[in-house]
Amino acid sequence: MIIPVILSGGSGTRLWPLSRALYPKQLLSLIGEKTMLQDTVIRLVSTDDTGPVYCVCNESHRFLVAEQLHEINTDIGEIILEPQGRNTAPAAALAAMLIAEKHPGATMLILPADHVILDPAAFGRAVAAGKSVAEKGSLVTFGIVPVSPETGYGYIRASVNSDGKLAAYPVLEFVEKPDKTTAEFYLASGDYFWNSGIFLFKAEAYLQELEAHVPAIVAACRAALQKSHKDLDFLRVDIDAFCASPSDSIDYAVMEKTSKAALVPLNAGWNDVGAWSALWDVHLRDNAGNVKKGDVLVQDVKNCYIHATSRLVTAVGIDSLIVVETADAVLVASKESVQDVKMLVEELKRKERDEAEIHRRVYRPWGSYETVDFSERFKVKRIIVKPGAALSLQKHHYRAEHWIVVKGTALVRVEDRESILYEDQSTYIPVGALHRLENTGETPLELIEVQSGSYLGEDDIVRLEDRYGRQ
Repeated sequence: MIIPVILSGGSGTRLWPLSRALYPKQLLSLIGEKTMLQDTVIRLVSTDDTGPVYCVCNESHRFLVAEQLHEINTDIGEIILEPQGRNTAPAAALAAMLIAEKHPGATMLILPADHVILDPAAFGRAVAAGKSVAEKGSLVTFGIVPVSPETGYGYIRASVNSDGKLAAYPVLEFVEKPDKTTAEFYLASGDYFWNSGIFLFKAEAYLQELEAHVPAIVAACRAALQKSHKDLDFLRVDIDAFCASPSDSIDYAVMEKTSKAALVPLNAGWNDVGAWSALWDVHLRDNAGNVKKGDVLVQDVKNCYIHATSRLVTAVGIDSLIVVETADAVLVASKESVQDVKMLVEELKRKERDEAEIHRRVYRPWGSYETVDFSERFKVKRIIVKPGAALSLQKHHYRAEHWIVVKGTALVRVEDRESILYEDQSTYIPVGALHRLENTGETPLELIEVQSGSYLGEDDIVRLEDRYGRQ
């Protein structure tokens, strides 16, 4: 049996402003109708004998991850929450320990949640080839057959035999991102493959090699699981124990050191979508070489990627540019400079700008809210509450709130009084008053919230009760 392990801890800063810390690229629909996380799960139907899905994700993404997995009826083995990012080796170790206990002898398929694979059938064939090798004790990595002298990827050199008929080749070395001349040599040699970050091995085999090379990771992860506990759909590992683990990748911790590494070539239209130019690469383009998403109007524009999310975006007389618009930010960059978008994000973080972390529309386990307008002493939000969902029982020290129902029916509690509000009705919550909002109907509840007070930050919330386990 193959147990898929999806690693969904990344932040995708190079795809800002669409990808943000609290809503990263794997949770976005960048290629088709489904999100990248959902596409990763759906792709598994091309593989045989697949068991329940294990997912390792950032705690702040947990409700979005769970909701997206449930939307596509995923057979979930466990959603493991990382209290802090420690790279891929510890994340895979947590999953391996659980799989070794619950599915002894199973093979783990480690998959990043944010990759594009345009040919799922070819992917399935490669996994089947890798499984036969992994079941004999090898640790398999999938090497992407290069189609260009790419300088943005690490490479793997394998011992490729002359007839090219083996299912897998011994790994000779991992090499860092090369310069252009070196990349051209790699492409011509036929012995070098792009490093995909996709792996296949038995859980026990991975843990054995990890124990041999970085035992501190194994010890920390074991301790973190021993003190773990269930929280709704999630498995929470012990924070202190897990954070004591060294931060290391599967490549560095195991694959570069083990004598059991094998490479299976993968030629399936793979792309890690590491920058906006990669999205231009994988999308269908018009006759002028443009990719246009959303409400876009152009004149004399060539070879551009233009993405509009909330308004009309127009362009005249430009070539080879990336233009991405969201409700609160616009990015304009040349294709050659898109790797530097991460530097913009770092600058936003240094300046403590919200645009680095969140969108104007913020998702919560009960629904979402969007800031419509704000000034020094007031803020206006559009709030949507899913059917059957409820905000926490809470109070605020510094702000009062007015709620106006736009659509649906709201059950409102203010102190000890409960009331039903219908469309066009409103209520007032004074500063310090205990209150809760619930949607008891079968359709989404929409309302406008007007806040007023001396401080309007999101941290002015004292939760007394919460069905989603938030502090």
